[in-house]
Amino acid sequence: MKRRDFIKVTGLGAAGAATLAAPAIAQSMPEIKWRMPTSWPKSLDTLFGGAEMMCKMVAEATDNKFQIQIFAAGEIVPGLQVLDAVQNGTCEIGHTASYYYFGKDPTFTFGSAVPFGPNMRINQAWYMQGGGREVLNEFYKGYNVVSLLAGNTGCQMGGWFRKEVNTPEDLKGMKFRIGGFTGRVLQKLGVVPQQLAGGDIYPALEKGTIDAAEWVGPYDDEKLGFYKIAPHYYYPGWWEGGPMLLAFVNLDKWNALPKYYQSVLEQAGHYANNYMMARYDTANPLALKKLLAGGTKLHAFSPPIMDACYKAAKELHAEVGATNANFKKVHDSLAKFTSDGYAWFQVAEVGYDIFMARRSQS
Repeated sequence: MKRRDFIKVTGLGAAGAATLAAPAIAQSMPEIKWRMPTSWPKSLDTLFGGAEMMCKMVAEATDNKFQIQIFAAGEIVPGLQVLDAVQNGTCEIGHTASYYYFGKDPTFTFGSAVPFGPNMRINQAWYMQGGGREVLNEFYKGYNVVSLLAGNTGCQMGGWFRKEVNTPEDLKGMKFRIGGFTGRVLQKLGVVPQQLAGGDIYPALEKGTIDAAEWVGPYDDEKLGFYKIAPHYYYPGWWEGGPMLLAFVNLDKWNALPKYYQSVLEQAGHYANNYMMARYDTANPLALKKLLAGGTKLHAFSPPIMDACYKAAKELHAEVGATNANFKKVHDSLAKFTSDGYAWFQVAEVGYDIFMARRSQS
């Protein structure tokens, strides 16, 4: 049968043929517009850029039917109030770090990173495959949000200091921009923790309101200019071995989304997560070389400082877990998975690194 005869028989005119040509799924997709505040200034093209990439992927996957407008810290709400805006429905979705909300409940720390906790790969594996997403979202439900994995910075640096620190005593009385659970750990050593959003750190350092500051790593830290004031750059960031960044979605808005849009949001978050990790792994080494060439003084935290911090972290874990059932439940989930994960990591990757080091010397 010829095509025009088929059209006559079936009663399809030009309009009917056009309808057949359009994918059925596209016809059923509603037009939705959301707003996404973030905790990041626009200058940080890894953190803000990762969130931006997530929004772009959502639009592309839905033929622009589902659009998310992104905002930098302070444009709608302050950088440390993203969760609140999503929880109360001011905005539908937000991109932030869970541990910024430690003051509401210490359990929020697990959605990002815990001191002396897992690296990037194990954190991600726990969230995606080890029950982390489920146990965290059970907790987040109490704040009317659901979480989606949406970024990771990799292991961070230990921060910028005006003067050298060699012993635990050198930390006493120091005003250090560091928040959440780690701030409580360092309080045990006499540090005065300050939680500030990224865009507020440089002015505080410049004015002397704080004596030291940590942010992420060489690439972002150089952009924020900390090296101009505090020349001593320390590693490792023992409090953030591989911190996850999350997109919090208002629970009612999430439940109202078509299943296809939920899937698109989740996959866009994974894309942003991989994009961000690759960007940091590419940009950090080059930025560190540039900083060192410009006079930055690189130091490792001394063994006495590391030992004192580890002891304080273990004490705080036990203290909080004894009185907070949510904290203990998530802690136990991560601890079980981590013990298995690190065993694999040590066998596979450490062995590989040793082989490559020997090979490079031969």
